[in-house]
Amino acid sequence: MELFFLGTGSGLPSNERNVSCCVLNLMKERKALWVFDCGEGTQHQFLKTPLKIPKIEKIFITHLHGDHLFGLPGLLSSRSFDHQATPLTVYGPKGIKEYLTVVMNISASRVSYQLEIKEIEEGVIFEDEQFIVSCLPLTHRIESYGFRVVEKDKPGALNTKLLAKLKVPEGPHLKQLKEGKEVELADGRILQGKDFITSPLKGKVVAIFGDTVPTKTAIVLANNADVMVHEATFEDALEELAEKYGHSTTTQVAKIAKKANVKKLIITHISSRHSEQSHKQLLDECRKLFKETEIANDFSHFMI
Repeated sequence: MELFFLGTGSGLPSNERNVSCCVLNLMKERKALWVFDCGEGTQHQFLKTPLKIPKIEKIFITHLHGDHLFGLPGLLSSRSFDHQATPLTVYGPKGIKEYLTVVMNISASRVSYQLEIKEIEEGVIFEDEQFIVSCLPLTHRIESYGFRVVEKDKPGALNTKLLAKLKVPEGPHLKQLKEGKEVELADGRILQGKDFITSPLKGKVVAIFGDTVPTKTAIVLANNADVMVHEATFEDALEELAEKYGHSTTTQVAKIAKKANVKKLIITHISSRHSEQSHKQLLDECRKLFKETEIANDFSHFMI
């Protein structure tokens, strides 16, 4: 599992940062990509990476401000030109369906694959045998959400060392043992599958936030997460400005990460007032309170 950032700026694109988009790369887990927000120019950013647009399975939109949304119609339309494009589901706040319907109809855009648009509310919005995704409302100038992606625990593997120690021969019975079944060997021994399976592998947890001022909801969403992705639009000294526009500062985000007991914090959605030279200041302000902090730049990627 990997997080790949395609846009890490706030409000306006700049020479250094495009507007919001990050990708949860699940190619190893399910041969798919999950996209979180889709600012203007996202499909162009994809072209500069090894990530493939036809592999997008889900797109999660945190809120309907343009810097998180305006790249979506173009990406959905362009995706139709690839015959390998698979079914895709878009999740977003109320209004996302009307927005896409109007834009696609007026522009006579064609979608050649199965497209489903789901308007979300607080709670679980997706679950299958591998993952569960839930969302909670944040506090911004318009309706905004944070997402918690939980990978379900994976079954343990066969304890090959124990099998070798007990001189259990190769054969189809190994598959039965892995399934937890009782097996009788040719020599009369009876083995219980549960005795030969290692502990389950703990699944990863990722919390990805939309724009927000500090909120207790964030601690719930990010509780014990492996990675928390949170906006840090402004430096600590601009807390008043951050509150005015519904955003968070570096110090505020670091406090949330600490309270939520996350393993790693990645800050993004950086204001264009911050040059590349001032990024160290933002990172230092976070690390002063929460050491395991990284700052995302366009095309940064982090293994989870």
